Amino acid sequence: MRLSTIKLNGTETAAIVTPGGVIPVESVNRISRKCWPIDLFEIIQTGTLGEMNTWYRAGGCTALNAADTILSQKEVNFAPLYRHPRKIWGIGLNYVDHAGDLSEKAPTIAPASFAKFDTTIIGPGDQIKIPLQSDKTTAEAELGIIFSKQCKDVDEKDWLSVVAGFTTLIDMTAEDILRINPRYLTRSKNFDTFFSFGPQLITPDEINDLMSLKVATVSNGKIHAQNVVSNMTFPPSYLVSFHTKVATMLPGDIICTGTPRAVPIKDGDIVECRIDGFEPLVNPVIDLKATAKR
Repeated sequence: MRLSTIKLNGTETAAIVTPGGVIPVESVNRISRKCWPIDLFEIIQTGTLGEMNTWYRAGGCTALNAADTILSQKEVNFAPLYRHPRKIWGIGLNYVDHAGDLSEKAPTIAPASFAKFDTTIIGPGDQIKIPLQSDKTTAEAELGIIFSKQCKDVDEKDWLSVVAGFTTLIDMTAEDILRINPRYLTRSKNFDTFFSFGPQLITPDEINDLMSLKVATVSNGKIHAQNVVSNMTFPPSYLVSFHTKVATMLPGDIICTGTPRAVPIKDGDIVECRIDGFEPLVNPVIDLKATAKR
C-alpha cells in the first residue's frame, strides 16, 4: 500500500494512492465502513497501518479504484508525509563515493549518525532555501526508513517487524559551514527547509528487492549520481538494529540511509530524489541571498 498526505480544503490529510489515483482516508472510511484516523502520523502511531494494509490487499484496492471520489495525481498537491516526528536520524557517508565529496574517509566501524530537527521539514514542491550564512549548500537524495512502533534493541534479523515503510528524502547540508569545523555538523544540517520528505510512504510488501533499488540525486533533470542500496556500507537492516540500541525508537521516527552523492545547489535549480518504483520527490531551490537583492 502507498500512502500520502495531501492538501485538501485548506488542511493536510492522509490519502491512499492506488493505480487509479488518490483517495483521502476520509473517503476510504465511508467505502470501508471503518473509522481510521485521517492523519498519517496518527495512523502510524496508533498501529492502524497494518489493519488498513490488510483490508487494502484483500479487495480494498479494487473498491477504491471504482470510487467516484478518487482524484488524479495531477490534480493533487502533496504535503510532507507528516511534520513532527520525534526523531530523525541522518547517516553520513554511507556510500563510499559520497565520502570523496568531503575528502573524508568513509566510516567502517559504525554509522556516522547525526540528528535533524522537525523544523527542517518541507514537502514535495516546496522551496529549498539556501541560507544567508552559506555560500555552498548541497542536496542529497536518500531512501528513508519509517518506524512503525516503539522498539528497543531490535535484532538485525527482525528489522522489518518494526518498519512501517519507506520513502524518498532530500537532505541538505551547508557544506561550507561543515568544512570550517566538523563540530558544526548539527548547525550545517538544521537550517529551515533542509529536509524534504514524501510524497509517498510505501509499505514493505510493495517492494520486491529493497537491496537492488537504485537511489539517484538529480539536478535540473540530470542524474548527478546514483547507487544501489546493496552498496551501502551499513545496510538498512543494520541501521535499524544499530539505532534501536542507541535510543528507543518511536512510531514515525525516521532514518535517512545516506546519499550516493551530494550535488551543490544554487538559486533556480530543481532537485529530485529518484528511487526505483517510487514517485519522484521534486523541490525548487531559492537562495535567500539572491532574493534579498531583488
